[in-house]
Parts: sequence; C-alpha cells; structure tokens
Amino acid sequence: MRDCAAETLEDVQGRSDPRAIPIQRVGVREVRHPVAVRDRGGHIQHTVATCSMYVNLPPHVKGTHMSRFLDILNRHAEPVGVDGFQSLVEEIRHRLDADMGRLELQFPFFVRKQAPVSGVESFMDYEVELQGEVDGHGYRLETCVHVPVTSLCPCSKSISEYGAHNQRSRVTLRVEADETVWIADLIDLVEAEASCQLYGILKRPDEKYVTEYAYDHPKFVEDMVRDVALRLRQDHRVRRFSVVSENFESIHNHSAYAMIRQER
Repeated sequence: MRDCAAETLEDVQGRSDPRAIPIQRVGVREVRHPVAVRDRGGHIQHTVATCSMYVNLPPHVKGTHMSRFLDILNRHAEPVGVDGFQSLVEEIRHRLDADMGRLELQFPFFVRKQAPVSGVESFMDYEVELQGEVDGHGYRLETCVHVPVTSLCPCSKSISEYGAHNQRSRVTLRVEADETVWIADLIDLVEAEASCQLYGILKRPDEKYVTEYAYDHPKFVEDMVRDVALRLRQDHRVRRFSVVSENFESIHNHSAYAMIRQER
C-alpha cells in the first residue's frame, strides 16, 4: 500500500534559511548502541558504545535530517575497527549530503590477561574513544585509550626506610596516526612504561611479583608522560599525540598531574 502521507508532507528542514549562518556541527549526541569491535588479532568483541554523529550545515539550509544518523547506525552490520572506521565516517557525510562528517564512539574494551606468575586469566577493561572526521582536507582519526596503572613514588622510595607509597594512576593517551595503530598497541605501550600494570585476578605469588616490580620501577607523573612521549616520538606512524598521567595519591587528598602534547 502506497504511503500517500509521505508524498504530501512537507520536508520542513529542507526549507531555505534567510539568516544565512553556517553551522559547523549539527547532529545527535549520547546515543547508546551495540557495536562489534575488531581487534588487532582479527577477533570480534561485542560491546555497547556511546555515539555522537555530526555534519556541517551550509548557511542556506534550515536543518539536517536527524533520523538518517540513527538509520546509519542501525543499518551498519560490519564490525568497527580503527582500520575500517573511515568508511563509516564517509557514509555519514554521503548520506547527509554534507561537506564534513564526524563520528565519535566511546566504549569499554576488554583484554584477556594472564597474571605474571600463576598465569591465571582474567579480563581487564579499558575505556576507549574513536573520533573520526572527513572533509575536503581528507580523513583524520584520533584513537584514545584510558589505561589504569600502578605508580610508585621515587621520592618515597629514596627517603623511607620501609617501602614506598604507591597509588592507582590513570593514563590517557590520544593519538592521530598516518597508519593503523591498534587499540591494544596503545594499551601495551602505556602499561610497559608504568611502575606496574594492573590485572583482574592475582594470586599471592602474583601479588608479591607486582609489589616488587613496582618498587623496582618507581615513576613520578612527569616520568610517565615523558617515557610514553619518547616511545611515540620514535613511532613513524604517529602524526600527533597527547599523553596525560594522573596519580590518585595515597598520602594526599589531591591528585598529581602531568600532560605532554606534541605534533610533528
């Protein structure tokens, strides 16, 4: 049966707008949607993402077609990955007939890890953000990971007769690259430069190991961001990056913070 109403109802957002003011971003935000994420090993992980989608709007057009953003999400069946993210961003630009398209996804990403001594397996979760944009100047993708780690204070170790204070830290790494840099690549980089990485499950021999490992690898927040930055400087794929380290201090009621931003 033919939908006569659809043929006769006016497309109000398609009207001309006399104010003639362009809009740099218009779209939908904070849409929760199930996604399948492909990791560097080709495995598929199912998770739930918070999605934001935008296009630009020329000065003569009154409004964009908001429902098309949701239609793109619901029709997209292929797993999302940093290697194929561009096609999804291009689809937004094409379907909305815009000069610019942008997609932001934020989701938990899980890694199965083995405890360092016992080998017991458990999952660690990491917060990940993918932000892709395409326009007349090309395509850009920023990959962000938030990595919880352990930091041990070098000063405390140096001046104390009994041990040293340590704390949970959160390292946020944002990278824009010319080639594919996988989510797990960035997580591995951060954990390798921490006083010690975290695990979901630790047995007593593992607790001994991580405690002593952190004691042998003390780092200030300044050390953390500099060591991560040094690794990224040596990676030819990376065009620009920022790295933030925040220590949730165990002997103070404040955090210690450091940030480095660099562009080649």
